[in-house]
Amino acid sequence: MQWLRKTKFDIPLALIALLAAFLNGYGIWKEQYANSYYTAAVASMLQGFHNFFYGSFDPGGFVTVDKPPVVFWIQTASAAIFGVHGWSVILPQALAGVGSVLLIYALVKPSFGTGAARVAALVFACTPIAAAVSRTNNIDSMLVFTLLTAAWLLFRGVRKRSLWLLMAAFAVVGVGFNMKMLQAYLVVPAFYLFYWIGYRTGWKKKLGGLAAVTTALLIVSLSWPLIVDMVPADKRPYVGSSQTNSVLELAFGYNGVSRLTGDRGTGSGGNGGGGTRDDGGGMMNMQPGSGMDDASNGGIPNEGSGRQSTDRPSADGTGNGAPSRQNGTQTQQDGRTRQDGGQMPQDGQSRQDGGQPPQDIQPGQAGMQAPQDGQMNHGGDGGQGGGMFGTGTKGVFRLFQTELSGQASWMIPFAFIGAAGVLASLRRRSFTPAHKETVFWLAWLVPGMIFFSIAGFFHHYYLIMLAPPLAALTGAGWMELWRRYRENAGWTVWFFPAAVAATAALQWYFVHPYDSQIGTGWSIAIAATGGAASIFLVLAKLLKKAVPAAAAVLALLVLLIGPLYWAATPITYGQSAQLPQAGPGTSNRFGGGDGGGRGGDQASIDEGLYQYLTEHQTGETFLFATTRYNTAVPYIIEKGAAVMAMGGYSGSDPILTTESLEAMVAEGKVKYFLISNSGGPGGGSSELTQWIISHGKAISAAEYGGSSGTLYEVTTQSEGG
Repeated sequence: MQWLRKTKFDIPLALIALLAAFLNGYGIWKEQYANSYYTAAVASMLQGFHNFFYGSFDPGGFVTVDKPPVVFWIQTASAAIFGVHGWSVILPQALAGVGSVLLIYALVKPSFGTGAARVAALVFACTPIAAAVSRTNNIDSMLVFTLLTAAWLLFRGVRKRSLWLLMAAFAVVGVGFNMKMLQAYLVVPAFYLFYWIGYRTGWKKKLGGLAAVTTALLIVSLSWPLIVDMVPADKRPYVGSSQTNSVLELAFGYNGVSRLTGDRGTGSGGNGGGGTRDDGGGMMNMQPGSGMDDASNGGIPNEGSGRQSTDRPSADGTGNGAPSRQNGTQTQQDGRTRQDGGQMPQDGQSRQDGGQPPQDIQPGQAGMQAPQDGQMNHGGDGGQGGGMFGTGTKGVFRLFQTELSGQASWMIPFAFIGAAGVLASLRRRSFTPAHKETVFWLAWLVPGMIFFSIAGFFHHYYLIMLAPPLAALTGAGWMELWRRYRENAGWTVWFFPAAVAATAALQWYFVHPYDSQIGTGWSIAIAATGGAASIFLVLAKLLKKAVPAAAAVLALLVLLIGPLYWAATPITYGQSAQLPQAGPGTSNRFGGGDGGGRGGDQASIDEGLYQYLTEHQTGETFLFATTRYNTAVPYIIEKGAAVMAMGGYSGSDPILTTESLEAMVAEGKVKYFLISNSGGPGGGSSELTQWIISHGKAISAAEYGGSSGTLYEVTTQSEGG
């Protein structure tokens, strides 16, 4: 073991990293397509630089995915090495999750010590949503790793008084913008504040440096969007989910301001489509009056027609969801009137958002349920969309509602009390690096909490943005509170037992609604051990008894019972690869799962259809065009076929008009069109479907099987079908 000491090998950190690797990676080899929307893009990007640069969804370069391509470039590199598999596109995110654990350690250690750094790393590893999203090919895990890399450069630049390192830090945030657009900018206030309070130089140089770091941020952020927007539209794919074929409009509209306002019309409404979607969220376009889209294609009720429920896993094992805490009351189940005046859906009418047929929901499983009238419930947020994906009711306590509490909120009391402990020693002339870094993490955490408390449109896995500051503040606070407790530092000596008691009580509040589903043992264990730990700390201090350091470690481990269990649920229960979240019974929510981690958004190839189309190809660019992205997915991933999703992900992107579609047919780019048997059109307007039907020839179902919908052949010579 001497060589380990000489190399300063940190064994506890290695064990924490192994824990993170297990939580992030165990069982990912069971995935077929993962988030199939993004996996199809990776398969397409492997087929040429044009597709690779733009992040094209399809091999024909018709439309891009709804996010910039940087993360998909990394996933494509992984797929180039290992082949296109669910696990190969997930692997970079699983590794990024482990990398984030190591970066948290590196960020906390210099100012707060090894013990604090280990605690911070462990808390991050046990943050449920961090583990859940790292098990998918969604972008957020890689985004957080990138932002932590930027924070490491920022801290280092301040210590070394290096403007170049500071510019590099802001430039890396710009890289994050090219991963998930404005979500990366949630940390920008913290970066600017830390630069201002930490960079020790004269006022003139500080202002000049401010201009320099801002320039670096903007140049890197806008580099790819401006290049794409300047390329003529006919020379590149359509920018998926935008209304004007513009990356900048997508960034600042649908992937920007619309997240706050909840207005999902941008990027999803199209020319009357009315559908909604996001990030592989599985939301498909609905037509006025259709009620429910084709179940075989993952349809859901039209957002414009009503409201959607925000049920949680039930405490009674019915699968209707744990009682939803909203404004201090519980949402009623089984069709009874809700507190917001809406009606709860009836049992047995489940739906999923993952591009998969609704599955039967068994007792004890979680499942979003569709109201009988095809309407949707926004969870009592006034129709602004806060509850569209089961994210609770807007307000100060939103992060503590059952809908969101289990994802990242477990350590909030400890983090804030710990920060108070660190800042209690702040004096005008003693603004230490520890104080400044605490302010930095608070400036990351608080705006994020405010955003998620009032935002109209986000998913559970976005909450990974809160994991780094909560972990860092918990680690730093744990060390400082223990020091104050041990050294009898006046009235602040009570911070440590108070933090343990408050955090344990809140965690019991989070877990208790699931008692009938997971057993009462978990909530009892949290309450009993947390209460015992805090009482012991209080009595020991009152009786002036020495408390060993092991007691402080044990108090921390007690507070990780709930988070660790929740972080393991994607392994034990499975989860949706498109809308990942942690918690018991979430496998069938928003896309389902089979208890083994499968994403629930898989589709399959109609071999009869594929054989017919390949045999009748005459050199067209696209094998066929379809109204839904998930119909195209298996042909892209497994066959490498160019299949056109006419309306992009949602089916409602205004990409085509009847004139442009006619021109594509005349140019020999496409001649076969697969129309859903439900009659729901894609391409943003029913006019396209009507044009295909009126100008095409319906192929007899007997010739290709007919199980995938109605196939039309449209040529310049075609008569009405």
